[in-house]
Amino acid sequence: MTGSAGVAEPGGDAGSVVTVGTFDGVHLGHRAILTEIAARAKRLGGRSVLVTFDPHPLEIVNPQAAPPLLSVGDEKREILAQSELDLVVFLPFTTELSHYPPDAFVQLLIDRFQMRELVIGHDHGFGRGRAGDETVVQQLGQQLGFTVDVIGAVSVAGRQVSSTLVRRAIAGGDLRTASALLGRPYSLTAPVVPGTGRGRELGYRTVNLAVTHPRKLLPPDGVYAVRAEWRDGSAGGMMHVGPRPTFGEATRTLEVHLFDADVDLYGAPVKVSWVSRLRDVKTFADSASLKAQLRRDFADAQNALTASLEPTSN
Repeated sequence: MTGSAGVAEPGGDAGSVVTVGTFDGVHLGHRAILTEIAARAKRLGGRSVLVTFDPHPLEIVNPQAAPPLLSVGDEKREILAQSELDLVVFLPFTTELSHYPPDAFVQLLIDRFQMRELVIGHDHGFGRGRAGDETVVQQLGQQLGFTVDVIGAVSVAGRQVSSTLVRRAIAGGDLRTASALLGRPYSLTAPVVPGTGRGRELGYRTVNLAVTHPRKLLPPDGVYAVRAEWRDGSAGGMMHVGPRPTFGEATRTLEVHLFDADVDLYGAPVKVSWVSRLRDVKTFADSASLKAQLRRDFADAQNALTASLEPTSN
């Protein structure tokens, strides 16, 4: 699979099966569409193509309404690299592109990717003002010679999966629901930066992460059981998200204590996947009280990580 920020290679003589969308989070509904276009492309003997956008379209057309993001930068690329897609194109979303009417945008897909089939989600709309709904796209397909199919919603526990629903779960600290909707644990990839050394003083050395994208959605402040991965290793751990009120530190930080791993990761990207919420951020009377709580957090995090690996009964 290859990707591009602009013009991509054409789909070849057999043409391409294309889908278009923001695909923030690449949740189970998105994955159903990607699986479908990959299967159709194989039958066609052509190429499966996802055209997605950067930045999120609302950041251009209505910045005040732009949502926090589930996947930023290389996070989305990593997830999509695990799919069966032949080509992913990150199309820069500009004011000019936002003014494209549906027919002009569809013609762009035909010209660049030799689109033979267009597959969209049930609630999809593109072109100026999202005017390119199912009816409009079907009409354009008849006029311009490509077929159109709409993939129905995917439901989990009776609720239609959507990026909005995933965001709501994460913002509420419901990591179990978010994981079920995404089909994987919610995660963050961020570089390791120097910290204050507070964790080392308490007997729990931490890896400090810097969130470099201002729109990345984080769960509520608290302590969590997590799994961390880096280039040549991985480990379970417990993560503090939020301020340090016991020490009068109001700045929100992300600190991970890794279990059974003593590594120097300064400057390296680390992927942290949230497994379970353990507790809220608290103020402690003294360092002894805090250390006692950290020992309980350590045990609770290990138990949560073990439980997450156990098979669930149907």
